[in-house]
Amino acid sequence: MTNSPLTLLLAAPRGFCAGVDRAIKIVDMALEKWGAPVYVRHEIVHNKFVVDGLRAKGAVFVEELSECPEDRPVIFSAHGVPKSVPAAAAAREMVYVDATCPLVSKVHIEAQRHADNGLQMIMIGHAGHPETVGTMGQLPEGEVLLVETVADVANVEVRDPTQLAYVTQTTLSVDDTADIVTALQTRFPTIVGPHKEDICYATTNRQTAVKAMAPKVDAMLVVGAPNSSNSRRLVEVGRKAGCNYAQLVQRAGDIDWRALEGITSIGITAGASAPEVLINEVIDAFRARYDVTVDVVETAQENVEFKVPRVLRQPA
Repeated sequence: MTNSPLTLLLAAPRGFCAGVDRAIKIVDMALEKWGAPVYVRHEIVHNKFVVDGLRAKGAVFVEELSECPEDRPVIFSAHGVPKSVPAAAAAREMVYVDATCPLVSKVHIEAQRHADNGLQMIMIGHAGHPETVGTMGQLPEGEVLLVETVADVANVEVRDPTQLAYVTQTTLSVDDTADIVTALQTRFPTIVGPHKEDICYATTNRQTAVKAMAPKVDAMLVVGAPNSSNSRRLVEVGRKAGCNYAQLVQRAGDIDWRALEGITSIGITAGASAPEVLINEVIDAFRARYDVTVDVVETAQENVEFKVPRVLRQPA
């Protein structure tokens, strides 16, 4: 019996971004330099497969700095941390390495610059997400107000409506964020925006590829973790762009084959913290069940690379 034909559209770009690649490299290099164990405050990136792989090499993942001993190095995750965290590490005379994505650090610098100019900040982001916590923690309490939706904009209470600026989490939906920015600008006409878009290039590129792919397929799968903001946004973008069945899967074992019965086309993409090996695993699972033809939907090319911290670089 022959397998049914299936057209598989593969998004490009997809998977790892430069910030994630750099953060994982930092943990690997720290293990090589200092040996195990190396402590990591919060998951270095939001992907169980990646975290489990680093744990097997000797990385110990904790949620708070207080769980780390003074005599071992600690790495701060790609999502960024409040200013109080490196200050506490320095006070304990710990060796620490900051793996914050440079594009998140850009938002931190931006927030501080606006605060130095006397502006109160409004942050567009998701409450409790480590990136949001880290960015809000760059300034004293009350200096950064969080909005998650357009409705929140109407209710936010500011100190002075003429002295405001806004920043955004880097992994948000481009379209949803644009609506919130419009609401902010309508209510606070003098609000100052970022010098350059805060939503990172990788988030934007992956969402653009999904928008191009979604109307052409019967179903779409996003390879990524449930706690990955950018992966969850890809699912939402796919649904809004015309694909009624868009689901998040961590691995091939999570695929609901019964829900996919009768499809003739599927789109595959991956969040910025999902490695290519998991994408290939999903593709192989379809090859085992269908006569698959793979077509790539490429909407951008990425060649961004971020340097690792000086403390981990080999001498020239």
